[in-house]
Amino acid sequence: MTVEPARSALGHQLRHQLPLLVWLVLVWNLLWGTWSWANLLSGIVVALAVTLLLPLPPVVGGTHLHPVGLVVFLGYFFLDLVRSAALVAWQTIRPGGIGRSAIIRVQLRTDSDLLLTIVAESLTLVPGSVVIDMDRERRTLSIHVLHVRNLEDVERRRAAVLAEEERVVRAFGSADEIAALAHAPGEAPTGTGRRTP
Repeated sequence: MTVEPARSALGHQLRHQLPLLVWLVLVWNLLWGTWSWANLLSGIVVALAVTLLLPLPPVVGGTHLHPVGLVVFLGYFFLDLVRSAALVAWQTIRPGGIGRSAIIRVQLRTDSDLLLTIVAESLTLVPGSVVIDMDRERRTLSIHVLHVRNLEDVERRRAAVLAEEERVVRAFGSADEIAALAHAPGEAPTGTGRRTP
């Protein structure tokens, strides 16, 4: 047993987990709420520790990073973050307080564990919404949302979740996963040939 193959295996593992490492560092910095070199470096250390000491099973298919899709996803994500934070802040100080909230269920088109997780995390990180349940078999998210005025508003929120899914898939998905976006939720073919009931 030589040291070189072990180094090569470690490098291979880190290369394939690079999107996860970047995501963990991003989430770490968002949790701290401020961007600094200390938060960035500590996020890298924590992400490396998590991925090396607590390895997850390999993600089938992995990710495919699309730079244009990534820029679009991050742009919308930060815009939603700022807009939703301002809206939640206004709702908490206005005289009427926060109005009705709702729990909506949205069936997604992607069948990738990694992409489903990124969608759920990106929705939860935006103030005013939180994913409370994921039905993996049916690819359905249950999301608690604040300040829902009427049924049209519920449908707008559902459409916003599907738009977020599309941005995530176009940023990180394979060609087959991007093609599956053309199907309606529940009709998209999966990698195993199953169709959602």
